Amino acid sequence: MWNQQEIASQLAVIDGQVAPDLIITNATYLHSVLKKWMTGTIWVKHGRILYTGERMPPITEGAEQFDATGKWIVPGYIEPHVHPFQLYNPETFAHFAAQHGTTTILADNLMLLMSINRKSAFKLLDELKQLPYSFYWWARMDSQTNLQNEAEVFAPEEVEEWLKRDDVLMGGELTGWPRLLKGDPVMTASLQKAKQLGKKVEGHFPGASERTLARMRLLGVNGDHESMTADEAEARLLQGYAVTLRESSIRPDLKPLLEGILEKGLDVFDHLMMTTDGSPPLFHEDGVMDKCIRIAMEAGVDPIDAYQMASYNSARYYDIDELHSVIAPGRFATLNVLSDIREPNPTDVLSKGVWLKRDGQACVEFKKGDWTVFPKFAPDFDLTLDDVTPTESIGINMLNDVITKPYKTTMDLSAARLEGEHEESFLALVDRNGKWRVTTVIKGFSHSVQGLASSYSNTGDVILIGRDKQEMIRAFERIKELEGGIVLAENEQIICELPLPIGGSLSDEPIGILREQERQLKQELSKRGYAKGDAIYSLLFLQSTHLPYIRITQLGVADVMKNIVLNPTTER
Repeated sequence: MWNQQEIASQLAVIDGQVAPDLIITNATYLHSVLKKWMTGTIWVKHGRILYTGERMPPITEGAEQFDATGKWIVPGYIEPHVHPFQLYNPETFAHFAAQHGTTTILADNLMLLMSINRKSAFKLLDELKQLPYSFYWWARMDSQTNLQNEAEVFAPEEVEEWLKRDDVLMGGELTGWPRLLKGDPVMTASLQKAKQLGKKVEGHFPGASERTLARMRLLGVNGDHESMTADEAEARLLQGYAVTLRESSIRPDLKPLLEGILEKGLDVFDHLMMTTDGSPPLFHEDGVMDKCIRIAMEAGVDPIDAYQMASYNSARYYDIDELHSVIAPGRFATLNVLSDIREPNPTDVLSKGVWLKRDGQACVEFKKGDWTVFPKFAPDFDLTLDDVTPTESIGINMLNDVITKPYKTTMDLSAARLEGEHEESFLALVDRNGKWRVTTVIKGFSHSVQGLASSYSNTGDVILIGRDKQEMIRAFERIKELEGGIVLAENEQIICELPLPIGGSLSDEPIGILREQERQLKQELSKRGYAKGDAIYSLLFLQSTHLPYIRITQLGVADVMKNIVLNPTTER
């Protein structure tokens, strides 16, 4: 924001006493309120738009001038539903996304809740504010798994402290919404506090019935991003929800959703948003919100509507349009310059008055976040064969990336390795501090992974998968040496590794390097029989109790539909 002295100098520009910092001439720009392409000049000072119209400023000496002849200018894109911890960290994701025009993100705080205390988290958020991007945040109300300290982490007074921040715009997403329907007092208190503070609340309602949608709306939920068909999107609009359409690595639904909406003749594009829903680096090879805009136009959506769904609609819904997504006085000078109206990947990106991209090239990079606030991944214990030996025959059958079912194995679980042609492996979840373990078997992950260890998980604990117990232990020893990561071990060799040195969960590498590391990991897993869509999400979702039917959690192997523990945690 701007202090009194800066506002005075901005007024002095209008009064013809000083020059702007930047003058954009011959601009053809999208006016989000009028939904029209306008032409004129844009004045900028202190990262703020001062004027849009036909005039040049009275004083131009010392001002940078940018000639936008033959270009199209649109507001910087907004990603309204980001999980900025999918191997990358919020800072590296923002650096990458901005090169594709996405300069504002509304981000999940779950990893921060799981990893560091509130004081450290708020310090990090304040550091990220210094970057020339716009970071906004969610306030989670549930963990989407079974935590041993759930009551402490998600106590209403803790959630309230997050909701009080002016950069926290949303409560949720509510993956544990069935608890809310049952009258859970803790979640109810947190949701009511969000409403008292004027924050939106985002649901997570895949396949929800009309009755469920109505009930959740009455409880105070404002939006949902889980529509998988045009009929489901229409049902949510009918119930008064804000609808965000998704194009993600596990749900690439955007094109059929938009085609279905067009076929139904629904004139609702002013009320729709779009998201990539926190997909891993490889999915973003061709962009972030620019990717969604491109898909929308390919589906037949009018270009202005496509750009609005990636900018103004989100700003208006989250009540930040006085600063974002309108190219008019008083807003951040956050603009994307396009070579063609149908090519949403900008040639030039201006964010808060700072050029981040010029003539197709990144021109500046920043580092503000102190990621040492995340405790190092440094287990001071060794694993034994008992730590990866299941004691029960009930295991987890992966039907696809996200859906699992219980099954009963006939394998000899005491064996050092599983022989034969099949898709069963040992599976263990081990406390990162070595205090407990959960052991079981998994079917459908691969047919020949000997040992995989991952400190990347929903809770920051260690996931171990493999057909050979010694190779699972070998992979664990390697992630200890790396201080976190995902490692594949085979025949007494480390064959692939993806280091995650920030708390054992996040990379500090640029997205381009991280993308190639992810590509190699997926290729090696594919060679060994991983045939699902997204291995990164498969690892993350093994603990996620908002998905059916069976998960491995800190409390044990849980049947989430029956709300029972089938195989409890064992103390080490």
